[in-house]
Amino acid sequence: MTNTQDSRTPWWACLTRYHWFVLTVAALGWLFDTMDQQLFNLARVPAMKELLVASGVAPSPADVAKYGGYATSIFLLGWATGGIAFGVLGDRIGRAKTMMWTILLYSICTGLSAFSQNFWDFAFYRFITGLGVGGEFAVGVALVAEVMPDRARPQAIGLLQALSTVGNITAALTSIGLGQLEQAGTLNNFKAWRLMFLIGALPALLALLIRRRLKEPERWQAAKAAKQTTGSIQLGSYGELFRSPVWRKRALLGVGLACVGVIGLWGIGFYSIDLSRSVLGKAFEAQGLTGVELSGKLNVWAGITSIMLNFGAFFGIYGFSALSQRIGRRPTFALGFVCAFLSTAMVFWYMRSFNDIFWMMPIMGFCILSLFGGYAVYFPELFPTHLRSTGVSFCYNVGRFVAALGPLFLGQLTGVFFKDYPEPMRYAGLTMCSVFLLGILFLPFLPETRGLPLPESDRGLSH
Repeated sequence: MTNTQDSRTPWWACLTRYHWFVLTVAALGWLFDTMDQQLFNLARVPAMKELLVASGVAPSPADVAKYGGYATSIFLLGWATGGIAFGVLGDRIGRAKTMMWTILLYSICTGLSAFSQNFWDFAFYRFITGLGVGGEFAVGVALVAEVMPDRARPQAIGLLQALSTVGNITAALTSIGLGQLEQAGTLNNFKAWRLMFLIGALPALLALLIRRRLKEPERWQAAKAAKQTTGSIQLGSYGELFRSPVWRKRALLGVGLACVGVIGLWGIGFYSIDLSRSVLGKAFEAQGLTGVELSGKLNVWAGITSIMLNFGAFFGIYGFSALSQRIGRRPTFALGFVCAFLSTAMVFWYMRSFNDIFWMMPIMGFCILSLFGGYAVYFPELFPTHLRSTGVSFCYNVGRFVAALGPLFLGQLTGVFFKDYPEPMRYAGLTMCSVFLLGILFLPFLPETRGLPLPESDRGLSH
């Protein structure tokens, strides 16, 4: 095809059946990954209330927020550690093999979380789960980026990331269904949050499909052959990543870019579900609801809140890939950071009623999660094949070591600094949402990659 024909041809027309198979498998892996993440967010408050009692801590709202922050930070630390380790493995042993192991790990340990007896074993399971969750993203986007034709790559990766919201919505529907069963007394003494984590073990079945049919990308196979033949490159080497001034600069700036979005989402955005619990809990208590009935009702509405957030997120994530193809990656990131700041501040300060959930949450979800569509499209474009999984993992997951301080800090703001305020979560969220504006500072030093092929060397590249 000529370039003119390429530009007029829909991106999906470039894909073969195998391209669609790869996209489907990678999307399912990431979809189930995000389902696990969201199950944790939805189950965090009821889990903390029960496990703190077992650990000998009185479950006051301040303690629930504080220990919920600890659990989230531990999960993110596992996520970051797994991302760093599995990112290297993705370059060394292959994308498909590594994806299979990460899916098995996060599925099995999610199921084990259901059997937690106190805060500490729950935190241990969440750390191990995080190892698998952190590794899956980098190998998944590297796999899709290398298999897809250049013409279709940004849109395919954007769709891959956008479909992650289906995993979040699946978790929300799970919360709603179990909440209704709990409210009706059907579950007897079995807690809904434990069943959520058992359901999160099901994605392990996907690993069987990956093992049977998924092949390693030709780009990766060529890089492996070059290493075996000439020894001129190293697969999955942090030493090589930092030896080149080009890759080193991109990796460090990518960490800063990712840090902002991860802190904003995990340290602030996902706590909007806890904020909705607080807002609606007061309304339900005023109606006379208590005990199991109140708990079930709040689980239902936590699920509805999550669905609204992810409804907006789907369009935000896919919209990033479309807009960045028109105006460029860096301008789209700049717009996304500003919108994320404004929308998050709006939710934490103004959300007061049931109706607010149905319009505020989609707006915030659109803005915050659009940044993650940007990471999925942009990070694979920064690194060569033999370092792509390593580089993407480094950007996305080293940022999580820093980002793990976000939930911890939010917990301290809520449980210590603003604990005497009427609604401490509002003041804590409003204080922290300014982190989004820091992302703009990294953009002038990063390259614009719109319309460029995936890099294979640092020759001719801007430092």
